[in-house]
Amino acid sequence: MPVSDIPLRTYILSELAGCAGNFGTVLPLLFAVSVASGMHLSLMLFWAAAWYVITGLYYRIPIPVEPLKAVGAIAIAESVTPSLIAASGIIMGIICLCIGFFGWMDRIRQVIPEPVIRGVQLGLAFIFIKSAIPGFILPDISFALISVGIVCVFILTRRFVKIPDLSALIIIVSGFFVAIISAGIPTSISISIPIPGLQIPSPEDFFNAIIHFVPPQLPLTLTNAILATSLLALDLFKKEENPDKICKTIGIMSLSASLLGGFPMCHGAGGLAAHYRFGARGGLSLILGGILLFMIGILCADPEISGALPIGMFGVLLIVVAIELAKHGLKTDNYFVTGLIAVLAVPFGLAIGFFAGLVVAWGIQYHKHRINVE
Repeated sequence: MPVSDIPLRTYILSELAGCAGNFGTVLPLLFAVSVASGMHLSLMLFWAAAWYVITGLYYRIPIPVEPLKAVGAIAIAESVTPSLIAASGIIMGIICLCIGFFGWMDRIRQVIPEPVIRGVQLGLAFIFIKSAIPGFILPDISFALISVGIVCVFILTRRFVKIPDLSALIIIVSGFFVAIISAGIPTSISISIPIPGLQIPSPEDFFNAIIHFVPPQLPLTLTNAILATSLLALDLFKKEENPDKICKTIGIMSLSASLLGGFPMCHGAGGLAAHYRFGARGGLSLILGGILLFMIGILCADPEISGALPIGMFGVLLIVVAIELAKHGLKTDNYFVTGLIAVLAVPFGLAIGFFAGLVVAWGIQYHKHRINVE
């Protein structure tokens, strides 16, 4: 049903229900990256909030805004510096802008076999799980168990009642409640908004980003964040969003946020499905989601509150994200290539897994081509 045909009250309630649909991906990644790398949490949340609002106004449908997952996974697993993360986002932004402006998405789609993309998704899931258990869950097992309980309640309830899965939002709210109780209620109310400053990474950071971050992130962005999002938007809204157009907005988001202290952002088919499933049908859902993220960012500007947040919740939410990624990763037509990338990604890194899987996939394609020719 077109948005114009939905009664205003129903539309607003649906947009409100769907605005937090993708928070289960956005919040745990940003929180975990902040803990692992020392990036300014409020600044990351403010940039995410800004792009939520801008994207909602620009696309007028709930095209999601979420962190670059491969960059986030490596940042969490290896506790890299904010400067290296910025370098990765700047490079990704420039590449996406070039691809989008020159209209190269159709050509690129033919180069990277789907099992390789699925392998990157599955590898990301393994890395998230490996990082979540020792780094976040075991040090705070009590709140982790509470978070697991909240997730399970929604899983069981949704079998009988059609309700939005607000487990991620409730876990985050509960975590802030615990942090405020631990740190104490501020005696004076003050809004501290960090001022972004220009961040120029070193040549060494750019080199390391090209070697370790871009190879696993780029194919994931080009396929899941661009091609799959474009296709799903057509399926859900009967509205064609040109892949090159999506590529350009990803480039602008990643470049601007990375240069000014935020985390590089992209779109994603999973996020679009999440917003839609929980009721979002228009751009208003993203605007409301941006307002919520901004409010969370203001709370996190208090160092005592952000420092008292129970890290167990981040671990559980990362596991939830990992499970969702693994579901997509297992939708492959070549388990050998996909599994090879995922298995190599944990001990050796996503870049090694990606290149190994790509070579094997190309080899299989070449072998099949020779057999067909003969």
